[in-house]
Amino acid sequence: MSERTTERVPGVMAPQRYRRLLATAAGEFASHGFEQASLNAIIRACGMSKSSFYHYFGSKEALFDRVVEEASAALARDLDAPDPETLAGADFWDRVEAFLAQALAASARQDWYADLGRLFYLPDLSAERSAALQRVLAGVADWLGRVLAVGRACGAVRDDLPASLQAELVFALLQAMDRWSLRHMNEFDEAAIAGLAHRQFEAMRRLLATDAAMPGTDA
Repeated sequence: MSERTTERVPGVMAPQRYRRLLATAAGEFASHGFEQASLNAIIRACGMSKSSFYHYFGSKEALFDRVVEEASAALARDLDAPDPETLAGADFWDRVEAFLAQALAASARQDWYADLGRLFYLPDLSAERSAALQRVLAGVADWLGRVLAVGRACGAVRDDLPASLQAELVFALLQAMDRWSLRHMNEFDEAAIAGLAHRQFEAMRRLLATDAAMPGTDA
């Protein structure tokens, strides 16, 4: 997708109608994939005509990127991710876990947040085809790299691997956990999901934490 497909929608669309269009499109893409997603179904569900739709969006690609951009921005506002520097200290891992718990709670508040997660793993659309997906992933990877750098500097994260390799490994691990969770979340109730998220976090901490930063060890 080209950069010009992600130009802003003119402000004449009513906000409620705009939100409904984006949420409907997110569900359609998440359920059917990019290629099989039906623009006609999205348009019908929102009570729009094709001419009206194409007045705001030039293509299915433009709509997809807009969904990613708007849902990601809304989730980021809900999350209010901490500046990595504020995580430094003896309670580094406690602070990271608290943020991840906050992220899980925020993700459960809006259905289209779960749909957004699935858009990153569609089998028929790689991130290389979507400028919006690339930007979001780059932003997450940058923040994660800064968090790891802070953890290494304060002695909470092991430093026996090159920082760039460690960041890539952790990013891949988090994506694998996220992909699995999105695929199986309907199999668990809220309490079970929270418990599973905690165990995933503990698995990651065991891989990354220094001996001094593990529970039950002396600093």
